[in-house]
Amino acid sequence: MVEDPRNRSGHILVGKSNAYQYLTLSLGNRHGLITGATGTGKTVSLQVLAEGFSNAGTAVFAADIKGDLAGLAMAGEGKAPLMQRAKDIGLDYVPDRFPVVFWDVFGEQGHPIRATLSEMGPLLVARLLELNDTQEGVLNIAFRIADEQGLLLLDLKDLRALLQYLADHASELTTKYGNIAPATIGTIQRQLLVLENQGAMKFFGEPALDIQDFIRTDRDGRGIVNVLAADKLMRSPRLYATFLLWMLSELFETLPEVGDLEQPKLVFFFDEAHLLFDNAPKSLMTAIEQVVRLMRSKGVGVYFVTQNPLDVPDVVLGQLGNRVQHALRAFTPRDQKAVKAAADTFRPNPQFETASAITQLAVGEALVSMLEGKGTPQIVERTLIAPPGSRVGPLSAQERISIVEASQLRGKYDTEIDRESAFEILSRRNGGSAAPAQPQSPWGQAANPSSAGTQSKNAPANNAPAEEPSGGGLMGGLGNVLGGVFGESTPSANATSSKGRQRMSTGELIVRSVAQSAARSVGTQITRAILRGVLGGLTGR
Repeated sequence: MVEDPRNRSGHILVGKSNAYQYLTLSLGNRHGLITGATGTGKTVSLQVLAEGFSNAGTAVFAADIKGDLAGLAMAGEGKAPLMQRAKDIGLDYVPDRFPVVFWDVFGEQGHPIRATLSEMGPLLVARLLELNDTQEGVLNIAFRIADEQGLLLLDLKDLRALLQYLADHASELTTKYGNIAPATIGTIQRQLLVLENQGAMKFFGEPALDIQDFIRTDRDGRGIVNVLAADKLMRSPRLYATFLLWMLSELFETLPEVGDLEQPKLVFFFDEAHLLFDNAPKSLMTAIEQVVRLMRSKGVGVYFVTQNPLDVPDVVLGQLGNRVQHALRAFTPRDQKAVKAAADTFRPNPQFETASAITQLAVGEALVSMLEGKGTPQIVERTLIAPPGSRVGPLSAQERISIVEASQLRGKYDTEIDRESAFEILSRRNGGSAAPAQPQSPWGQAANPSSAGTQSKNAPANNAPAEEPSGGGLMGGLGNVLGGVFGESTPSANATSSKGRQRMSTGELIVRSVAQSAARSVGTQITRAILRGVLGGLTGR
């Protein structure tokens, strides 16, 4: 009996040319790229890879731009084109469904995803608000003052209150931190208003996401496929790109160094990847490059999905070893340049001319070159992509609701928690009163007391004083600084989030990762302030 090509140990079947083409699981953390014009089959290729990783026990995260990836949760329907494709490459079509967890920043089509402003850090917040250098400088002052005064920045109202504090005390703060112009404060406040109008208020707050909830398997050992509903989020491209970059930085900060594993722990698909790089400042581009470069040792593979290979900067493109190139059209000079650039990145195949083949590929056909052996790229092959076993297409609203309600994470994130932070503390200083917002459940259910208690068990009650930084005198402070800079292990991500500790931004994490040693970190606020200064020096900001 001939073995099913899909069952080859340690490999994921991608498709067939003259021979079957596979992605080697042990090289799945060397990142990848899926490109091609609209309608050429990129989403199906992503779906095939996601199924393969899940079957192997690797968790998956993917942003669902059009709603099609939701079909991973349902068995395929055996449509004629899929049946024919399976026959063409010598397979029996086998419908299958996969363990899917739905997420949604807005909490409408899945579990809410939240982060605190402290976790995101000033570099990404400035990117999100589209601030110039001067405005970003004032934002850094705001975060520095929050550190020094123990003001937790959890949501947008906290940042608004802090900016108002800066405006009210600008004259006394300017002598210590630099110029704080009222006009600059006003500009940042207006940008916050734009962000609120885009729905970002639902993203910032608590309970913050525990990144470990992405890295799970089901009872059969298959990796959980985390699908982010991004159709609405894509209406705000800057919010979409910054959100996914924040997730990468969270993975980078939270996960330990593991080196090269037999297979990745998590594979992260970044769809519409060009949005990440459009108009990104040099400091952010450097941060992205370093995160992608170092993420491999965390056991995470990052796969960029975009229309044009020119959308990805060369410094990042050179780190993407597993390639699936669908058809490109050469109608304009830029299109022709993209075709040539794509062709030049492949190891040539003497049987055909790569640039010509890229413009001739049919829907569902691609040029495939995966890493093999010790990480060398395979000769590029013209490949028919295998049919996915799950549904190709969206779910109905009722199907989605049923899956969300059956999720093991139901209740953990659904109810928002609003504890004491900068807004409440500054309101009291001004002699006012700040009532916490009432918890809201996006699924129209009553608040889950056990869930809320779990999320905030290490946090003060809403009216309790904010937690003060740990002490220890001069030597204790020095230990905090050394521990933060040299990157020794810190308490778990969940404990960090629940206590509201200030997390480093993406760029700051890079500074820490470059100089790892055995020093221990027992505090964060002094360290964060110094690292922001170091980052500013490195980037010339």
